Amino acid sequence: MQWNWKKGLHTVVAATCMVVASSSAAWADYPDHPIRMVVPSGAGGVTDLLARVLGQKLGTLLGQPVVVENKPGASGMIGVRQVVDSPADGYMLLANSSIHVIVPSLYKNPGYDALEDVVPVSQITMVPLVLLAAPSMPFKTVDELIEWAKKQPQGLDYASAGNGSTPHLAGEMLGEVADVKVVHVPYKGSGAAMVDVMGGQVPIMFDALTAVMGPIQGGKLVPLAVASKERSPLLPDVPTFAELGYPQFEMSTWHGIWAPKNTPKEVVDKLSNELQKITHLPAVEERILSLGGEPVGNTPEEFDAFARSEYTKWNELIERFDVKIE
Repeated sequence: MQWNWKKGLHTVVAATCMVVASSSAAWADYPDHPIRMVVPSGAGGVTDLLARVLGQKLGTLLGQPVVVENKPGASGMIGVRQVVDSPADGYMLLANSSIHVIVPSLYKNPGYDALEDVVPVSQITMVPLVLLAAPSMPFKTVDELIEWAKKQPQGLDYASAGNGSTPHLAGEMLGEVADVKVVHVPYKGSGAAMVDVMGGQVPIMFDALTAVMGPIQGGKLVPLAVASKERSPLLPDVPTFAELGYPQFEMSTWHGIWAPKNTPKEVVDKLSNELQKITHLPAVEERILSLGGEPVGNTPEEFDAFARSEYTKWNELIERFDVKIE
């Protein structure tokens, strides 16, 4: 019997269309019960705050509650593992910061692949790091800081939220670009580091702008420079490192939403579309800006490309500065 290739081709095409149509139909009613959004850090932080703002708005748009759950511990790995091990059905989401793509370079076996075991849904914010000093320090600009630091025989001490954090790496970068010996003073969280910098026990620190706007506005910390492409609208008088002659010094934290790998594309796209709308609602944009961040709200493909580039950047810095978790 001779094969009728035209008829066979039509059959294959028809079958493929039926599969696609049935797949879309299967998720047409998504969501039909509450969604859980895991925050792998404690309550009250910026990631938690953003997750609750997004969750409330997303629940309204989707017609189902979005319940935020805090799962702190092990640099966020406990919460991420919970999402990675969850069914890929769109009912479990991860709200995390840039630490998500940094942890794999700091730990030998985090228990998951940060790029392959989750699906990017949408990036929500970009938050520049800012270099800070106490008002009592004998320098008010980066140039004055560098001149002062080169006269310190023991080197320039700088505080950070802990080993492997973005502020830690920013301090090492400052030492490299300014040709200054730096000495890392790690703390258990940015709050403790901030207290000692404000008190003058440690000369400087880096931190995300979201975490330090209060002390800056209260005159307890002096911002010397921001590590973003452009000046922050919240700190219009504070120069960028690029303006000061260090164009390679661009470092930010950021926040985003992920889902478990193999989550249906229809679900990921629906969530992404809604999150992009939410991110650019005037009230949400205003909230993000008030925290020192910049609203993003992009597609899964754009977020995936960005997260991969960030993974490569931070991994190279961790290797170059020989950063280790003790």
